[in-house]
Amino acid sequence: MFKIFKRKETKINNGDALNLHNIPEHIAIIMDGNGRWAKQRKMPRIKGHYQGMQTIKKITRAASELNIKYLTLYAFSTENWSRPNEEVNYIMGLPVNFLNSFLPELIEKNVRVETIGFTEKLPQQTIEAIEEAKAKTAQNDGLTLIFAINYGGRAEIINSVKQLTKDMRRDPHFDEKAIDETLFQSYLMTAQYPDPELLIRTSGEQRLSNFLIWQLSYSEFIFHDKLWPDFEELDLVECIKTYQLRQRRFGGL
Repeated sequence: MFKIFKRKETKINNGDALNLHNIPEHIAIIMDGNGRWAKQRKMPRIKGHYQGMQTIKKITRAASELNIKYLTLYAFSTENWSRPNEEVNYIMGLPVNFLNSFLPELIEKNVRVETIGFTEKLPQQTIEAIEEAKAKTAQNDGLTLIFAINYGGRAEIINSVKQLTKDMRRDPHFDEKAIDETLFQSYLMTAQYPDPELLIRTSGEQRLSNFLIWQLSYSEFIFHDKLWPDFEELDLVECIKTYQLRQRRFGGL
């Protein structure tokens, strides 16, 4: 039985045919279903987001214990600003509450906090909470917990093209033949991370919703029926088991 962080017990079992030598290095999760979870219980949507925050803590603990190196969570998209103001304001406060309560544990357990997205457009208190967490965990070299916040895949690609174009204009000797996948990827927000081997989306929806469009080109996809607040450690293990049963060919035989 795994012992995760400060908790005396966990729902993750070391058996059940999970191959600990074939754990994905990078897992990305679209945390979908918070609003529906609340609606099913006749609660305000913000209650679903609060419960979803508790699930983030559980899954982060599990990912760290399983020696996953990178966990990217789709927290807020560039399209989510169109939601009701009350809901958006509540979501913007979640990083503050999450990090205030969870940061000491992340520091203790060697988890590094990072972000991708256009974070400069977030409310100031949200930016400050994120920057504090990133600064205080910068030297940690265990799990890297990456929040995709105010992130959109198309916007990321457009931004990368703009930056590449600027560099080309600055360098009169730039040869356009030098543009390949490796060069372009170096302009993405995820340049310092490996592409995810596994994408999990909860709630049963089967679409990417503008998430990591470039990076997920060869990832394995698992669409899980559970709503995010109900997603448990054992569900993560089951997803990894499913991943381990697949043969990744990358277009070959």
